[in-house]
Amino acid sequence: MSGHASAHVGHGEVDGLMHGFMHPIGGLDHMLAMVAVGLLAAVLGGRALWMVPAAFMVMMAVGAGLAMSGFELPYVELGISASVVALGVAVALQIPLPLTFAMGLAGFFALFHGAAHGAEMPVDASGASYAAGFLAATALLHLAGIGLGLGASRLVSTSNVMSKIAGCAIAIAGVFLAA
Repeated sequence: MSGHASAHVGHGEVDGLMHGFMHPIGGLDHMLAMVAVGLLAAVLGGRALWMVPAAFMVMMAVGAGLAMSGFELPYVELGISASVVALGVAVALQIPLPLTFAMGLAGFFALFHGAAHGAEMPVDASGASYAAGFLAATALLHLAGIGLGLGASRLVSTSNVMSKIAGCAIAIAGVFLAA
């Protein structure tokens, strides 16, 4: 749990590409939400494979920019925890969400993740490399979720059972993270 707590606003030294890269990887809540976005994209298939993760990354950059400019998004930690639960439930239930709704859902929660990243982003010259780091890690976590979702559907022929289990596990983890 200490890794989860230290991955957020106001903790420790942050600068450069590697610190930016490790922020999403080092925070269990960020990692679970970003993998869940990839899983959701895989469940939806088609254009969602790239549009849902792209919506997340764009809105995460917006959230980071808002935080860097001094705007304090309320309830950042609660929004991040809620994202893990909501995205996990969306994957577990595998409701065929319209693409625009799935993009909006991912984008809404990405604002909170971006705000957490942006609040820790240095103002100096290494800020750009920090942003590049957390965007690269996010893209890799989305790809991991897509890979898991597509791979699981090929391994188990019965209606994405593995993705449903992963979604349930992510949602349950989100409840524990919120507590």
